[in-house]
Amino acid sequence: MKKVSFAEFGGPEVLRLIDAEEPHAGPGQVRIAVRAAGVNPVDWRIREGQILNAHPIELPSGVGLDASGVVDEVGEGVEGVAVGDHVFGEGASTYAEFAVLSAWARMPEGLTFEEAAGYPSVVETALRLIREIGLRAGQTLLVSGASGGVGSAVLQIARERGITVIGTAGAANQDYLRGLGALATTYGEGWVERVRRLGHVDGALDLSGSGVIRELVELTGDPRKVISIADLDAPQLGVRFSGVAGSVPDALAEAADLISRGRLHIPVEQSYTLAEAAAAHTDSRAGHTRGRRVVIV
Repeated sequence: MKKVSFAEFGGPEVLRLIDAEEPHAGPGQVRIAVRAAGVNPVDWRIREGQILNAHPIELPSGVGLDASGVVDEVGEGVEGVAVGDHVFGEGASTYAEFAVLSAWARMPEGLTFEEAAGYPSVVETALRLIREIGLRAGQTLLVSGASGGVGSAVLQIARERGITVIGTAGAANQDYLRGLGALATTYGEGWVERVRRLGHVDGALDLSGSGVIRELVELTGDPRKVISIADLDAPQLGVRFSGVAGSVPDALAEAADLISRGRLHIPVEQSYTLAEAAAAHTDSRAGHTRGRRVVIV
């Protein structure tokens, strides 16, 4: 089978499309014929060797955590899913023609494989952040770097729970944020004052790692009210770095419910082939994403 792999840490140029042995489902797992794989910042952070404590790997390594596809092997002890089912979920080395998933859910009706691949890690992260920030209905959440996949999910899920959301993004994505129910403003010079004019901030999330931790603490008044998933130096300022996933099966079940009820939709901004994985990583690292990027298999 074809698979994207890297044998050393480094830039996108270390990625190679290789011929590899097919993986097989072990106990509690399913194997899928991959139709699409989600492109997440964690993918290129692992490739660069940034966050190996949370995601230890051995080289050479495959790439990718999220995927959608058709079940073609069911491991021992697995119930409620059969060969031929269309699922989306999380596993390992998903930039490949076949991948093993450790967590999955049936794809909601009407969702394409391309769309489904963009949800698993994104929704788990969004649900975890909303839980950890601990805001209640009627309070206000500031989301820095709000137009990407996690931000898109956070805005919609928080609004579903009655939380007011303020989102920062580039000028081109202001209408996109407003369409998701957020009060929107641009980053750049003067952004803190622009946020203040939109309202009091009860909690804040740093999703882009753009060096705004001090300003988020200033806006909330307390480093304990700020969480980052992108700035590894956040703890030096008393801010929590959230990098360990919670229950992915629970997150997938909630995602499927929200999608089915029309409460969650994350558009696919751009898709790539397996051979274009390096370009997918380059574009993801550059930011300014509106929704999701996926690799089509």
